[in-house]
Amino acid sequence: MSKRVAVIDIGSNSVRMVVYEKSSRFAFHILHEAKSRVRLSQNAYQNSGILQEIPMQRAFDVLENFSSIISSFKARKVLCVATSALRDAPNKKDFINRVKNSLDLQIKVIDGQREAYLGAIACANLLPNLKNALSVDIGGGSTEFSLIDNKEIGLNISLNLGTVRLKELFFDNNDIDGAKKYIDEQLTQLDITDPETIIGIGGSFRAISNAILNNDNYPLQKLHAYEPNYDEFTQFLKKILVSDEDELKKLGIKNNRLDIIKPGALILLRVFKKFKVKNLITSGVGVREGVFLADLLRTSRDRFPPNYNTSMRYILDSHVDNITYANQLCKVAKELFDLTHQTLGIDKKHRYELAIAAKLYISGSSIHYYSLNRHSYYLIEDALEFGFTHKEIILIATLARYAKRKLPSSEHVDKFRDLLPEIKQLNALSYLLSLSVALLSHQPRNIDFTLSFEESELKIESKNSLYLAKESIEKLEILKNNAINISFYNI
Repeated sequence: MSKRVAVIDIGSNSVRMVVYEKSSRFAFHILHEAKSRVRLSQNAYQNSGILQEIPMQRAFDVLENFSSIISSFKARKVLCVATSALRDAPNKKDFINRVKNSLDLQIKVIDGQREAYLGAIACANLLPNLKNALSVDIGGGSTEFSLIDNKEIGLNISLNLGTVRLKELFFDNNDIDGAKKYIDEQLTQLDITDPETIIGIGGSFRAISNAILNNDNYPLQKLHAYEPNYDEFTQFLKKILVSDEDELKKLGIKNNRLDIIKPGALILLRVFKKFKVKNLITSGVGVREGVFLADLLRTSRDRFPPNYNTSMRYILDSHVDNITYANQLCKVAKELFDLTHQTLGIDKKHRYELAIAAKLYISGSSIHYYSLNRHSYYLIEDALEFGFTHKEIILIATLARYAKRKLPSSEHVDKFRDLLPEIKQLNALSYLLSLSVALLSHQPRNIDFTLSFEESELKIESKNSLYLAKESIEKLEILKNNAINISFYNI
C-alpha cells in the first residue's frame, strides 16, 4: 500500500476528501482534510433521481480542486467512491465519464450494503469495543445500518432515508406526518432485536452531538467517541423539530445544516421509537475511513491485529525516539501496579491506562524537551483518537501531564471531574507513574533492579547505586496516607 493515500467520498449532501499518511504498517494519521457542501442531489428527488446540471457542475469544480490538493501532497493512490446520489441517478454515467475524462479520476459507485459495511469497518476498528451495537449513518439520500458486536460486523442494510430526500419529498411541503409514515415504513425492513447501543454516524448525529457538547460545556473538545445522555439527546431532537431558524442557531446548529437538520432529527426519533435503547455514542468516522481501512487491512480480514491500537502506534512512530526507555517505563509501571494496587485501592482496570501513559510519557519531548509533560498531555489528548473512551483518553493524558511532578492539581481535577476516577485512585496512579520515571532516571540499557512489596514496604534491590533514582524519589509528592515506604538495598 502507498504511504500516502487520498480518499474522496461523494455523497448526496457533501463531498469530502482526506489525505492519509502511514507511519508504519497499520498506523496512520491525517495530513489534510477538505469538505464542500455541493448538495449534488439538489432537486434530483423531485425529478426521478436525475442529477441536475448546476449541482453536477458544483461537484465537478470541487473534485477539480481536490485533484489539485492531492497532487500537492503527492498521494500515490486515490480511492474515490460515490454513494446514494449517484447510485440512484439515471444519468450517473454522464457525470462519471466527465470526471474520468477531464480529471483522470475514477469514481466507484458503491451499493447501499457496501456503504453500510464500510461505515461499520470504521466503527468496529476505530471506536472503543462495543457489544450488540447498531450503527446509524444518516446521509443526504440514504441511511445505512450495521450490527457490530465485539468488532464482528453482522447485518448491513441501506434504506432510502436521507435528509435531502426527506426535505424535498416531505418537509418542503410541510408534510411531517407523511415523513413519519414514510420513515416507519422503511424501518420495517430492519428486523432485528433491540441493540444495547446506537452508534451515530453522519452529519446530522454529529451536528446534534456537537451542539449538546458545547451547550453542556463538556470539558473535552472531542466529538469522536462522545457519549451523549440518551434522555437529553432525545429532548434536543424534539426541540429541533419545533424550532425556527433563529432558534436552531441558538441551539448551536450551524448555518450549513439548518435546512436539513429537521429531517435528520426526525429519522433519529423514529429509530429511537423502534428500538428501546439507552446508550448512544458518536462516531467521528464513517465511509471515507472505511474505504481507507478496507484497503489498509485487506490482508487481515478488515481488522487490526489483536491488542493493536493505530493511534498509539502513530504517536510512538512519530514522537517517541527512545522506544527502549518507553518499553522499560511501561514494564516498571505495570509491575508497580501489580504489587501495590490492592494496598492503594486502585481498580484493576486502570492498569491499562497506566501502561499506555507510561509508554507515551516522553512523546512530548519531540516538540520541546523542557515542556515535555505539557506537550505529552496535549499530544495524547488530541492524537490518541481511535479506540479509546473519553475517560481513558483524559486519564492517560493526565497521568502523562503530572508524571515526575506533583500530584494532579485541584483545578485540573475539577475541570475533568466527570471523566476522571475518584481522587484517591487518580493520585495513586499518578504517584506510580512518577515513581516509575524516578526509578529509571539513569536510563539503563536493561532494568538493573528488582521490586518487591510486603507490609507497605516497597523493596528496591540493585547491584548499582541508583543514586539518581534515590534523589528523584525524594522530590516526589507523597500520597496522603503514605501507604508506601520505599527502601533501597544493595546486593
